[in-house]
Amino acid sequence: MATSSAFALAAGCAVTGAAWAVRGRSSSVFGPSVWRGDSNRKSIALTFDDGPSASTPQFLDLLATYRVPATFFQVGSNVLRHPDIARAVVAAGHELGNHSHSHLNFALKPASLIERDFTRSQEVIHTETGAKPVLVRAPFGVRWFGFRRMQARLGLTGVMWTVIGLDWKLPAQAIADRVLSHATPGGIICLHDGRGTEENPDVTPTLEAVRRIVPSLMEAGYHFESVSQLLCQKT
Repeated sequence: MATSSAFALAAGCAVTGAAWAVRGRSSSVFGPSVWRGDSNRKSIALTFDDGPSASTPQFLDLLATYRVPATFFQVGSNVLRHPDIARAVVAAGHELGNHSHSHLNFALKPASLIERDFTRSQEVIHTETGAKPVLVRAPFGVRWFGFRRMQARLGLTGVMWTVIGLDWKLPAQAIADRVLSHATPGGIICLHDGRGTEENPDVTPTLEAVRRIVPSLMEAGYHFESVSQLLCQKT
């Protein structure tokens, strides 16, 4: 019985360890990855995944109102669908990151597929916007074998987050409460201006949450930076 219990415990630990390697915010098992900047500076980075979408211009208008920079991790296939909007993000002074071309869950996928997919996205983003990403965020935060080689070849640093808003399933106030309660100096906030590769996603809850998050953090004394700016100051 003791042997069976020990085996079950070891198996459970192995599963937990594997899950952390794949999705743990501080894990660099599958490639260089960061999840926060310098905690001694009251700066914070706002990031958006899954765009561009037809609603992205509304986020740009809101960010412009507060003169807040953000980092948009874009999906290559969405960039091809909305190239003008992707370019508008760059024109507004925001940073672009690579969020894959097809927005797959890459767990258990071949390393060759991972490299092809992110390479395609890198090429599309660069061609359509003129911006060459230096940051990458895996869809669903899931990394796998092949990410390290892909990141090295494309010159990309993996970025996770300090807090994720769960904005694809929560109402606006719950999103805002979640983000504000977990905001810390040097933090990276993960929200979404799209929903995977959906053509016309409803991102109204996220937009409304941002209307509450940004002024609240500014009133609390936070300074917004792009992820690259935040990481350049990291000690």
